[in-house]
Amino acid sequence: MHDRREPAVPAVRVSDRDRDETLGVLAAALAEGRLDPHEHEMRSRRALRARTADELAVLTADLPEPAPTRSEQDRRDLREWLAEWRYWLGGAVIMSGIWGTRCAQKGELTYYWPATPLGVWAAVLIAIAIWPRDTDGSGEGSGGRTVAR
Repeated sequence: MHDRREPAVPAVRVSDRDRDETLGVLAAALAEGRLDPHEHEMRSRRALRARTADELAVLTADLPEPAPTRSEQDRRDLREWLAEWRYWLGGAVIMSGIWGTRCAQKGELTYYWPATPLGVWAAVLIAIAIWPRDTDGSGEGSGGRTVAR
C-alpha cells in the first residue's frame, strides 16, 4: 500500500528527515481532528521505527496533504508573481523587436507603441502585488495582505 501522492520505493531505507516529515503530517492530522490521540500515538511510534519508505507511506496513505503554512503560501505567491514579470520581460523583448524591425524598414524612429500594452500589463502586476488577497476562500478579497514584499 503506497502513498497516493508519491509512490514509495519499498526497498529504499528512510532517513531521520523522512521520519520527521511523516511525523509532521501525522501531527497536522491530529491538530485537524483527522486522527484521535491514540491512533496518532500508534502511527507516530510506527513512524519512528520505520526502516523503509513503504512502511512510512502506509502511515499517511489515508490522510490528505496538509494545507500549506502561511509562509509557504507567501513564497509560492511570490514565485508566481516573479514568473509573471519574466513573462512581461519576454513580451517586452518580442514587442520591442517588432517595433525595432518596423523602424528599420521605415528608416526612422516611430512612436514606441509597446509602451501602452507593457504599461497596462505592468500596472496589472503591480495591482496584484498591492491588492488585498482572498485569505478566507470566500472570493471577497478580505485578506489585506500583499503578495510581494
